[in-house]
Amino acid sequence: MTANMANNAVNGAGSPSGAAGSNAEVLFERRGRLGVVTLNRPKAVNALTAGMVGALLEQLTLWADDDGVATVLVQGAGSRGLCAGGDIVAIYEDMLAGGDRTAHFWETEYQVNSLIARYPKPYVALMDGLVLGGGVGISAHGSVRVVTERTRTGMPETTIGFAPDVGGTFLLSRAPGETGTHAALTGAHLTAADALFLGLASHFVPSEKLPALVAALDDETADAAVERYREEAPPSVLAGQRDWIDSCYASDDAEEIVRRLRAHGGVEAAAAADTIEAKSPTSVKVTLASLRRVKGRTLDEALVQEYRVGLRFLSAPDFREGIRAQVVDKDRNPRWKPPTLAEVEPGLVDRFFEPLGNRELDLNGVDLQLKEPDHA
Repeated sequence: MTANMANNAVNGAGSPSGAAGSNAEVLFERRGRLGVVTLNRPKAVNALTAGMVGALLEQLTLWADDDGVATVLVQGAGSRGLCAGGDIVAIYEDMLAGGDRTAHFWETEYQVNSLIARYPKPYVALMDGLVLGGGVGISAHGSVRVVTERTRTGMPETTIGFAPDVGGTFLLSRAPGETGTHAALTGAHLTAADALFLGLASHFVPSEKLPALVAALDDETADAAVERYREEAPPSVLAGQRDWIDSCYASDDAEEIVRRLRAHGGVEAAAAADTIEAKSPTSVKVTLASLRRVKGRTLDEALVQEYRVGLRFLSAPDFREGIRAQVVDKDRNPRWKPPTLAEVEPGLVDRFFEPLGNRELDLNGVDLQLKEPDHA
């Protein structure tokens, strides 16, 4: 779904321009008292760039204080999805160049995530199609998170030698039982029903009704509009797997989790073990530690931890190798270092969480007193 008109557009450099154009990466539009954000990189499934997150932070901050805006809507251009995550090719190129653009990108992106969670007005995210990684960050922290039968969401970072970020560790650590641990370690794509079960989404609306929902938001409250078009979602597969998931993932040791999955004897558990062992061993162990360390913490504390972990991954071999194998060369044959879970020493994992000194994430640039999040 795309905006019909735009009062503001942002180009690749993140600078406001007076009119929308084919190169605009994110569009902002006012429809009465509705502020509409359209991510506008459909060929890249609206993957986020530095310019886009900078523009989002600026515009969302302005609308938060604008009495003329009652509700904010976030949607993606094209038919493939809201957002497939961050622009990992740009991150790969920055790693090769030894630059610091990625660190600045994450700093702004995490400020956006924190702002969304405390937004003083209804923030409606249409999580239609693919919603992965960074796409979860700009949707799942909102107050109204709409999924459809086409939704495929999740945090697939262990596949590319990274760990869930954008508040993903916070969200998944609060999921029922150990289902969030399962989703994080396997990096599985989740259905709408699973997203609702995990707490990543709040409402199910069939995709054919999204245009009517958007039209209703022009002059109705978000609650009234979404209640009119919401339907019951199909049963969640994850919910039906709680018994073996909770039992197998209860350990704080990744190798023990894999042993329990294999000992369970079920087809799904064995497949999960195979999946985890194919991921970056370092990523799996750091992800598990991230989830355990963030439990009971606030979103902002999770973002600070994720920033520390992320900067450590920039200088670790697996993140670069994972992007190369999945996106650059596309041979799907990453060579992880170390290659097995048993070879990832506890000391290596601990170093990912060490404070960054004067490089710590600064969330003070965002008005964090807008409100306390109450939906996650």
